[in-house]
Amino acid sequence: MSMWLSDSQKIGVAFCSGGGFFLIGGVFLFFDRAMLAMGNILFLIGLTIIIGPQKTLLFFARKQKAKGTAAFFAGLTLILLRWPLIGFLVELYGIIILFGDFLGTIAGFATNIPVVGPYIAIAVEKIGLGARRNAELPV
Repeated sequence: MSMWLSDSQKIGVAFCSGGGFFLIGGVFLFFDRAMLAMGNILFLIGLTIIIGPQKTLLFFARKQKAKGTAAFFAGLTLILLRWPLIGFLVELYGIIILFGDFLGTIAGFATNIPVVGPYIAIAVEKIGLGARRNAELPV
């Protein structure tokens, strides 16, 4: 398997990044409903382009992730119904439930950033998101 992304996956990464920037901008602009909604839509489009529509549906439809999926889409609905602060908090809970497995990977990647990586590594070590030392492997 190649570690390189295809052209369509690169477009998906751009959509996800744009969604992230819109979400951050929506929070900075005091939970602007339009920016939060646009960020969510771009993120979902990007995720679908990166892993494909079938895998996206399977990811959100897994029984173990039902609570996270419900919270994510309930938060998105609340944002669209003009309850942006409550919707964002509900959605954030859903994102943590859905993507919590990837936080260790993201933290490991962030510690390799050239200038701020060592500082991020200290924070990751204090929080405990890094690699678990005595974890049992499922192999």
